[in-house]
Amino acid sequence: MSINSQAMESPLSVSRISNLRLVVGVVGLVLGMVAAMALLSGGHATFNTSSTLVWGLPVSSYVFFVLTSTGLTFVASLAMVFGMKDFYPIAKRCVWGALITLIIGFISLGLEIGNPLRMLWAIPTNMAVTSPLWWMGLFYLAYMVLLIGKFLLINKGDWDSSQSRMIGVASLIAVIIAHATLGSVFGMMGMRPFWYGPMVPVYFLITAFLSGLAFIMLFINLDYGVDQANMSDGARKAMSQHVPTIFAIVLGLVIVFTIAKTATGLWTNMTEVKVPTVHQVSSLLFNFELWIGMVLPFFLMLSAKRSDAMVQVIAGGLVIVALFIGRYEYVVGGQLVPLFKGSWEQDLIAYTPSMTEIGIVVLAVSIGILLYAFGDKKLSLSATPNQ
Repeated sequence: MSINSQAMESPLSVSRISNLRLVVGVVGLVLGMVAAMALLSGGHATFNTSSTLVWGLPVSSYVFFVLTSTGLTFVASLAMVFGMKDFYPIAKRCVWGALITLIIGFISLGLEIGNPLRMLWAIPTNMAVTSPLWWMGLFYLAYMVLLIGKFLLINKGDWDSSQSRMIGVASLIAVIIAHATLGSVFGMMGMRPFWYGPMVPVYFLITAFLSGLAFIMLFINLDYGVDQANMSDGARKAMSQHVPTIFAIVLGLVIVFTIAKTATGLWTNMTEVKVPTVHQVSSLLFNFELWIGMVLPFFLMLSAKRSDAMVQVIAGGLVIVALFIGRYEYVVGGQLVPLFKGSWEQDLIAYTPSMTEIGIVVLAVSIGILLYAFGDKKLSLSATPNQ
């Protein structure tokens, strides 16, 4: 039986998944536009944030998706910067995915600010050079331009010329610097002990790599109908051998980081750290994140079934959900104790995302889904240098 007929008979065929992706993207776009209209008419009054908790779900979404873009760039760089040729069959999808997740993050942040058009000119021209936020925006803008340039080159078949390689190296450097600056935005805030620490950029770096790998395991398997027999020999080798191994190693490191950070938060006598940590550990979200979203996928990757497409889809999907929860807990958790009150304040700040905030994330993700669907249909994302 041919590969094409196998894909047609599969209950999760390539065409069905592609059509489902389009339906989900269009429905989400319509729902998200409703939320965007509410934001335009009501402004930040439609958010459940306040002067004491200013960063909510949209900022958490921004952090999650721009770091996912970083992770996808890392994976693409294994082939296009470091010459690991086994990763070429998935490299173009990684670059396209990195560009899309960066756009999703920018949409989330732009709508959270309230006026994304003003953001485009006001932030670059205010010259707030002492702020890590200003530098973060500059480096992410440079990274986006380089990422677009790299994709245009490989889309024309230029994978290994000196110009293409130079842009690949430059985009990797730019995203590492941008990532380190994003980590510093949180890690330098001494007034927020829950965030504060010199290892925050390193933690962001490792979790970014993990989120990039998780997106690969989920979406590439879905792109091929959850059947690796539909893949080229090169893509099958990468997805059945290299990616699961690297994924398991990085996931193990993130589990160690998560347990160490949690144990330190529970042990400390610093109220601003201990109280939100106790609050998080007692929540269903945290326990799902750790046990279902990390530990379970880790053991799946240690099993003999780690090369199975459906196992990889499950593991990748669970880790994506866990990392999104982790970003949300980190961003919001650092603000639960009222600023400068600490042990004098008995209650934590209450926060639940509003429908407008949820709608902003739905809108951004839906645009990303539709952009990925376009690329999957029109841009030959499975192409490799020898093609």
